[in-house]
Amino acid sequence: MDSFSSPSTGSSSKISSDEMMEQLKLQLAQAYAEEFLETVRGKCFDKCITKPGSSLSGSESSCISRCIDRYIEATGIIGRALFNQR
Repeated sequence: MDSFSSPSTGSSSKISSDEMMEQLKLQLAQAYAEEFLETVRGKCFDKCITKPGSSLSGSESSCISRCIDRYIEATGIIGRALFNQR
């Protein structure tokens, strides 16, 4: 059982709202990172790997590197634009 669903048996097992918020932030950040990597992996693989094999060619490796760099840059631009509008 995790700390969110286990019953409290005493004041020492209770977590403060600040601690809970921090745990939620960490879980959301981890979920976002996993989703981001999966999206990049899928999109860049589909774009760059035309003939899957046991190893990457030089052009496939370069394509994947550029694709990931562009995706990270675009995500940063979008994030900054969203947060600056508030």
